[in-house]
Amino acid sequence: MSQPIRVLVVDDSALMRKLIPQILAGDSSIQVIGTAIDGNFGLRKIEELRPQVITLDLEMPGMGGIEMLKQIMASHPMPVIVVSSHSTEGATVTLKALALGAFDFVAKPTDVSARIQEIGSELIAKIKAAAQSHAAMPLQPNPQFAAPARSANKEKAAKPPARIISIGISTGGPHSLNYLLSRLPGDFPAAILVVQHMPEGFTEMFARRLDECCAMEVKEAQSGDLLLAGRVLICPGNRHMRVKRLPLGDVVVLSDDHRVNGHRPSADVLFRSVAELFGREAIGILMTGMGEDGARGLGLIKAAGGVTLAQGEQSCVVFGMPKAAIECGHAMHVVELDALADTLAQLCVPAKAISAGQI
Repeated sequence: MSQPIRVLVVDDSALMRKLIPQILAGDSSIQVIGTAIDGNFGLRKIEELRPQVITLDLEMPGMGGIEMLKQIMASHPMPVIVVSSHSTEGATVTLKALALGAFDFVAKPTDVSARIQEIGSELIAKIKAAAQSHAAMPLQPNPQFAAPARSANKEKAAKPPARIISIGISTGGPHSLNYLLSRLPGDFPAAILVVQHMPEGFTEMFARRLDECCAMEVKEAQSGDLLLAGRVLICPGNRHMRVKRLPLGDVVVLSDDHRVNGHRPSADVLFRSVAELFGREAIGILMTGMGEDGARGLGLIKAAGGVTLAQGEQSCVVFGMPKAAIECGHAMHVVELDALADTLAQLCVPAKAISAGQI
C-alpha cells in the first residue's frame, strides 16, 4: 500500500486547525503531519516535517499567507492549497496567491463550524490532485498586446466573430488563461467563451484581472452579452452558460440549472450549446483541470464539424480534463500551452480557413 499524502495545515484559527485535520482524517490516503499558527511557524514546520502538500490560510497575524507562499515558492516549491475567505477581499488576495504559484483554493463557508463538511470532499480531492500534479514550468504572460495598446481597439466598431471559441478549464486555469489570452491581439477575429471552475464571487474579480493584462476585452458574462470579435466572456461562478441566436445577434444566456458532472458552471453545458448553434464555426478547447467535465461536449463539437483541441500533458498543472477527452477520441489535436495562441490565430484567419482535419 502506498504511503499517505503528508499534509501541513497552516491557519491562525484554532477552530480551523481542529476542523481541517478532522475532515482529512476521514480519508486514509491523507495524513495531517502537523499544524502551524502563522507563516513563521509554518516555514519551520516545513523544514522539520517535510510535507507534500500545504493548506494555507491567507489572513494571519505575523507572517501572513502571501509572504509565506512567496518564501515557499522561492525555497521549498510544493503544492499549496489556499483556504480562502468567501468575500470580495478574499477573492482579491486568493487570485494574487494563484498568480504567485498556489496550486488551487477552496472557499470557506460563511458559517464555518456548521458547514465545514461542504468543502470536505473538495479539499480532499484537491489534495490528492496536488500530490500527483505535474511540476509544470511556469510561463510568463506576454506584455506585447497588454492593456495600454487596447484603448484604440475598444473604440472600434463591434464586429461579428469569424469563429466561436469555447474553453473548459479548472485547476491551473487562472495562470494558464492569463498566459494564453495575453498572447492574443485586441483585434482577434473570434469570440471566446470560458467556463472556469470557480465559485460565485470569484469570477468577476478574475475577469477584471484578465482584462487588465490582455488586449482583448474580458468581462464576466451577463445574459444578453453579444458574442463579438475580440471579446472574452467568463461564465459567472454557480451559473451555466449557453449561446442563443437573437435578431440583434448571437448572445450568451445564463441559467441556474442543476449541476452537470458535479459542476456549475459546466464545460459540457457550454460545449453542447456551441456545437448545436455554430457547428463548423466552433472551436472547443479543454485545458488543465481535474475530472472529466467537457470531454463529452468536446465530442459534440467534433461531431458537428468543429475543431477540438486539448492542452498537452507537459504544460498542464493537472492532466485530468484534457486526458479524458483524448482517451475518448474527442480531441482532434493536442497542443501545449505555449503553442496554443498561434494555433488559434491560424484557425481563426478567414483568408486562411483551415479544414477541421488540419492545423
